Amino acid sequence: MDLGLRGKVALVSASSKGLGRAIAEELAAEGANLVICSRGPEALRQTAESIRKSSGVTVVDVAADVSEQSGIDRIVKAALDKFGKVDILVTNSGGPPSGPFESLTPEMWDAASRLLLTSAVGLARAILPGMKERRWGRILNVTSIAVKQPIEGLMLSNSLRAAVTGFARTLANEVAPFKVTVNCILPGYTRTDRVEELARAAGERSGASAKDTFAKWEKEIPMGRLGEPREFAALAAFLVSERASYITGSSIAVDGGWIRSLV
Repeated sequence: MDLGLRGKVALVSASSKGLGRAIAEELAAEGANLVICSRGPEALRQTAESIRKSSGVTVVDVAADVSEQSGIDRIVKAALDKFGKVDILVTNSGGPPSGPFESLTPEMWDAASRLLLTSAVGLARAILPGMKERRWGRILNVTSIAVKQPIEGLMLSNSLRAAVTGFARTLANEVAPFKVTVNCILPGYTRTDRVEELARAAGERSGASAKDTFAKWEKEIPMGRLGEPREFAALAAFLVSERASYITGSSIAVDGGWIRSLV
């Protein structure tokens, strides 16, 4: 299937590793040029070089923190200086700390808000005018299965990823007349550093080992295993493609059946 991505420009945040990297690699394999970013310059540089070698596309790597406006400004400037446009925006970030409500300080709430919600809004604000002018664009927000079925111990993520979902769903209606789609993609338990971190934290709270925590999660997943980043990235690439032009305002899970709700 030709997804119509060859020559498009995609900005993927938090893309030096994990789900962000998998999405960037998938888009590059489809011929899209990339702007990738993360806070760690060395891992980012290595990722950029790997994608260039494997796909042959142009990759611009920018070390920046999307929770800060200065970081957003730097990423967007690099994209526009190199390509003059951004056709596809994938908002993504690391996750905030886990823990129950009583353990979370006002400073932790503020940091999580900037990391998850403010970053998505800021990137969209910067990129959207060009998409509307060209009358083509794709915005995809990486959220979490927690927006449909809250996960124990993830107060910050449960709350703020739900806020991103509300933002995206409202924005989708506003920009649909300009042929811009806005969707969310919800990763389930997937083999990433973030999930390993959550397993350790959950184990510390319960007294179980990380291995036991993984086994517990796998029992909750009808497919009986964790997902792989490439499986998640495959849907992401479709949702930002030409072929997905009539899909907007949706939140779609890649979770092996973990979510129990009907819709």
